[in-house]
Amino acid sequence: MTTKRYLPPSALYSFFEGLPETVSRKVIGRSVNDLPISLLTLGKGKVKILMWSQMHGNESTTTRALLDFIPWFVDTPQKHLQEAFTLCVILQLNPDGAQAYTRLNANGIDLNRDAVDLTQPESKVLHDLYTLEKPDYCLNLHGQRTLFAAGKMGETASISFLAPSADEARTVTAPRKKAMQLIVELKNGLQDALPNQIGRYDDAFNPNCVGDKFTQLGTPTVLFEAGHVPNDYQRETTRRHLFKSFGLLLETLLEDNFDHPTEAYYAIPENVKDFVDLIITGVTVTEDGNSYAEQELAIHYKEELRDDAIVFLPEMKFFGVKLPLKAHKKIILPEELKNISLQFKKDNLLENLDFVSLCSIKA
Repeated sequence: MTTKRYLPPSALYSFFEGLPETVSRKVIGRSVNDLPISLLTLGKGKVKILMWSQMHGNESTTTRALLDFIPWFVDTPQKHLQEAFTLCVILQLNPDGAQAYTRLNANGIDLNRDAVDLTQPESKVLHDLYTLEKPDYCLNLHGQRTLFAAGKMGETASISFLAPSADEARTVTAPRKKAMQLIVELKNGLQDALPNQIGRYDDAFNPNCVGDKFTQLGTPTVLFEAGHVPNDYQRETTRRHLFKSFGLLLETLLEDNFDHPTEAYYAIPENVKDFVDLIITGVTVTEDGNSYAEQELAIHYKEELRDDAIVFLPEMKFFGVKLPLKAHKKIILPEELKNISLQFKKDNLLENLDFVSLCSIKA
């Protein structure tokens, strides 16, 4: 089983071949570049759940969690779940984006902004499947960057959830309330393993987003955002927590006892972009001909596909005497590098080899 962030469509072929006969696989459409979009159907219960992952091609963690979850679900000990639920699963809605490791599809379109116009073949596949299956619940599976804290200056947001809005007023409609209640149950079940690391995604209404549209159409929809766990840039730890959350959600639905007040949902801290990947202290920075000593330099890692692997490249973001930011890692500049002045330009990759070595992480 793959343990790397890069998950091209070809990596799923052996997984498909190893599925038991109880799992139906059907090609339900093609991408812009004519790659197949497959639907897996498992279980035989009355409650139907539609799940889709990698509508953003560079968000592979939830897909990898599904590669763990599907064999678990179809195993004998989960017979009670198989008899209660039918799962309709698209592992990669955007196979072209997965191939290229890009958020967008091959036409440069964000599929999660195409729910109304349906200009893309992948968008039409999901819309047609939703219309055909009429699911009781939807799970919209995504990944988020390392920048998010669970609450202002909180811990890193390792998993975030959203019950999408159905209108501009963010009304708590009946389907949205059910999604909120499910999220509270998931948060309660995960908080011991992820203390203060569960966030709530921004619920501003956007009719072009798929989750908002499906909520508007009356289906409780839960959006998952796979986030960062400290020192886990391959997101294997996040993957394990997502696997647990999928099972927990089914058990919660089976028990049908999750009547939480909406206040409990809003008590989950909202995501805030308070993190950077790295802060180096003691840096001399030159900008526009001016030199600044003893600065803090903030670094983000840019993810780039090279030789079928994701590499993490240090990108300069901010500097200052004391940055109002949290960092996943902090480094005090070694004395032997303090005589080096860095030329700063926001969003540029760091090119000084000594600093690049200092910033490197295990890929």
